[in-house]
Amino acid sequence: MGVRCLAPVVRPLATTIALAAAALPASACDVALALTVDVSGSISPEEYRLQMDGLADALEQSTIADALVATQAALSLVQWTGASRQELSIDWRRMKSLRDVAEMARIVRATPRAWEHFSTAIGNALLFTAVTFEAVPDCTRRVIDVSGDGSSNEGTPPAAVRAQMAAMGITVNGLAIADIEANLTPYYHNHVITGDGAFVITARDYADYPRAIERKLLAEIGRPTS
Repeated sequence: MGVRCLAPVVRPLATTIALAAAALPASACDVALALTVDVSGSISPEEYRLQMDGLADALEQSTIADALVATQAALSLVQWTGASRQELSIDWRRMKSLRDVAEMARIVRATPRAWEHFSTAIGNALLFTAVTFEAVPDCTRRVIDVSGDGSSNEGTPPAAVRAQMAAMGITVNGLAIADIEANLTPYYHNHVITGDGAFVITARDYADYPRAIERKLLAEIGRPTS
């Protein structure tokens, strides 16, 4: 299990994207990326809005949109909270053109919140999301991008499913929104992320989420295949 902190990207991003595109056969899917968003009771309506708008804004950034198309990425959106509450809010969509990316951003921005209460069950969210990759078997990499503002307090502990994620060829990366729990980033490092090159990005608070998700998406999408 190779887990790391996110190091600064030293290669120019345009070069990284070009390498990723060159490494792929025509119309091949390099990465299936599941955007897995915490909507538990600790998140206010305003904070939910910051997450959805921040994610949509990031997808609309030209560098990210170009990377998604260059790598023929597949994207989905999962909302999760307690142990029995996970929802595939946006089913897998292929980013074959800039129009596809723009449409994904529009749908993300318009997605209603699935729940407003309940606990935080990260392990169950990972197990639920892992099954959805069956719909995108042709994608070279499988990545769960899980974001949240608290440690797991219900259901299957996330540390208990890390080996299962790795066995399924799934990399789990984390976005820790650390305005409530100061030690959330170390928690994600020690209990949540797994897979080759897995990393955690920290958002200081929800206002910092848009910056953090943009940086995270660039790292996940722009990496060339090995």
